[in-house]
Amino acid sequence: MSCLIDTIREIGPEWQTMFDELEKATTLSLLIIAAWQLARVLAVRMVEETLARRAQAKTEWRPCPKCGKRLQSKGLAPRQIKSPIGDIKWQRRLGRCPNKCIIGQVAPFDRELGLVSNQKSDTGLRQAACLVAIFVPFETASILLKQLAGIDISGQTIWEWVQTVGQRMMKSLEAELERLATGELPEVETMSAEVAAQVLLTGADGVMVPFRPQMGTAAGKTRWREVKVAVFARLGTVCTRAGQKTPRLHHHRVAAVLGDIDDLSERMWLEGLKQGVKETSPVVWLSDGARGLWRLFDERFQPYATGVLDFYHAAQNIWSGVKVWLDGRTTHCRDWFADARHRLRHGQADNVLKEVKAAAASPGLPDSAVKALTKLYNYLEKHGSLGIQGVHPYMVIR
Repeated sequence: MSCLIDTIREIGPEWQTMFDELEKATTLSLLIIAAWQLARVLAVRMVEETLARRAQAKTEWRPCPKCGKRLQSKGLAPRQIKSPIGDIKWQRRLGRCPNKCIIGQVAPFDRELGLVSNQKSDTGLRQAACLVAIFVPFETASILLKQLAGIDISGQTIWEWVQTVGQRMMKSLEAELERLATGELPEVETMSAEVAAQVLLTGADGVMVPFRPQMGTAAGKTRWREVKVAVFARLGTVCTRAGQKTPRLHHHRVAAVLGDIDDLSERMWLEGLKQGVKETSPVVWLSDGARGLWRLFDERFQPYATGVLDFYHAAQNIWSGVKVWLDGRTTHCRDWFADARHRLRHGQADNVLKEVKAAAASPGLPDSAVKALTKLYNYLEKHGSLGIQGVHPYMVIR
């Protein structure tokens, strides 16, 4: 047995059961689980001993905020906090006003530790639980925390933490939007020089999200509502094992709102300023052909960014027009579309536009085909002038 394990045995003889589990573990997985349980207990002991030592230091009592008299110690009182490593317990001094002013008990040591009155869980634990709850339901988050860290937290508690954090963040966002409305620009987010030199990509779209019909209950028919989402990311490259460079998105940031395009506009512009849209070059706006999104682009980002029509939506619109012109059931139609899509993908949008324009002017075409091709040409020409041509590196990254 190693010296480290022997030393730990001497420190905590009551941990013998866990040492037995460690020694009886037959597989690597069981060995890791047993060691992890022991490590958590040891970590709690280390934190508690450190807290106990610090709590013995001399306390500087402040004057009472009401009468000005110096607060007096009322002795030690217990405190307990739930943390990622387990429940941590210690004692610290409490003080009261000698004139019995109604200020409650004062715990200077709690304030030094960054704790507030009636706080029962560590900030790091709440943060971890909220992050897990972003990706999975609250009950699942509770199970994961129990399985991975041995922490027993109910799904209801995690929900309450998420609500608290969300409300705090909403107040912060509202304050930032108010300052922006008065002309006060936010600071650009700190990032490495390598990331700051990369292309800044941005775009927006709407996603349908299920909501409960009534607050506080899951009863009733689900309501589907559109949440508008904007994404910012830096486009860099990574080198594969084969030595090839491949595009990779970094530094993702999101702005979202349950509201209309104008609500998204102000939030997206705020986040864009934080991401350095005015200082970065180039900046690329990638979007489908929705009018509201391109109006947002014109109003906010057009002076700083190149607008790019999403390749997949461009190809979808080409097929919608060409299948009327050449009959989508024919091989000729499918071959023409495949060739046009290939050229569009590789920066030859002008050639596709010329062919569409020439086809619309062909004699003898049915009115339906002329109408479909004219609509297609106007759609592509409008967004083509915003950067569909020659943007292959951006259009294929999605």
